Amino acid sequence: MKYLEEFSDPVLAGKLVDQIHATATKPWAVMEVCGGQTHTIVRHGIDQLLPDAVEMIHGPGCPVCVTPLETIDKALEIAAQPGVIFCSFGDMLRVPGSGRDLFRIKSQGGDVRVVYSPLDALQLAQQNPDKQVVFFGIGFETTAPPNAMTVYQAKKLGIPNFSLLVSHVRVPPAIEAIMQSPSCRVQGFLAAGHVCSVMGTAEYPELADKYGVPIVVTGFEPLDILAGILRTVSQLEKGEHVVENAYRRAVKDEGNPAAKAMLADVFESTDRAWRGIGMIPQSGWRLSERYREYDAEYRFHVRDIATEESTVCRSGEVLQGLIKPHECSAFGTICTPRNPLGATMVSSEGACAAYYLYRRLETPTEVVTTGG
Repeated sequence: MKYLEEFSDPVLAGKLVDQIHATATKPWAVMEVCGGQTHTIVRHGIDQLLPDAVEMIHGPGCPVCVTPLETIDKALEIAAQPGVIFCSFGDMLRVPGSGRDLFRIKSQGGDVRVVYSPLDALQLAQQNPDKQVVFFGIGFETTAPPNAMTVYQAKKLGIPNFSLLVSHVRVPPAIEAIMQSPSCRVQGFLAAGHVCSVMGTAEYPELADKYGVPIVVTGFEPLDILAGILRTVSQLEKGEHVVENAYRRAVKDEGNPAAKAMLADVFESTDRAWRGIGMIPQSGWRLSERYREYDAEYRFHVRDIATEESTVCRSGEVLQGLIKPHECSAFGTICTPRNPLGATMVSSEGACAAYYLYRRLETPTEVVTTGG
């Protein structure tokens, strides 16, 4: 298949759905790791086509959603400083911090700019040598290589007024943390194809063996998702737990060697807090000592900022797959994309945003009052 629309072919989708129904004889809970996969599932109603025995659990694979509140507050503190041009992708501007967001900073006079690449921010630094230009580098293994390349270029070209606020996280440690949770119900995973296109599949067999779960590397179109579910359920029914690559048109088992070499040079592993989940050991990256001078946390002295999550927002439970978005009493009432309580309602990959866009008229919501 060469064209994107062919991966949404309803006839082929129907055949895959029939195969899943014929294969599933026991109840199984499968987690799709990536928020992009979640949106495909909810938008196309894939979970509603599956047999009752197969439950899809929405995982934490939305980089905006898992960026911790304290990192958002660090970004806001930096962006509000005079002489700073703060650059970010557009999906971060409305993510709420403790009391404001980047849009609010911009409205109050902060120089906050939406860019389409970290290299755009580097170019701004070249064009504005009297300003400090900061790029907000968030994401999984997918977005880390271009951010690493940008820091590498800044050092190579001698651009001292550029820095990176880093909040990169890694998928395999998150899978391990999920499986170690006492409340875990996950029996199989759909791994994120774009992450594996960078990192390959080498880290997953150990996890599959250790926890007895099949892990199927999957793409993002409806047929990709259905094929991944079929492979996962087939393994579960047979009592198998191996890693399968169902996204070979984009993923090689070895990943992208050049990208991995750049990551190894610029970044080093570190413990990282995940919003709504907590600290996961060795689950993130930070700039290595060689590039530490480009670390915005050090440059702007914001490393000690600490915050507390909202007690009303249950996005942490959504991110862990413990509840569906509409089971949060704030969903669609006091928490909407216009007035979000948590990042899962803001991000284009957030589970709450997906349910709001495609399911809010189908799911009951509970009216919430905040007193007064």
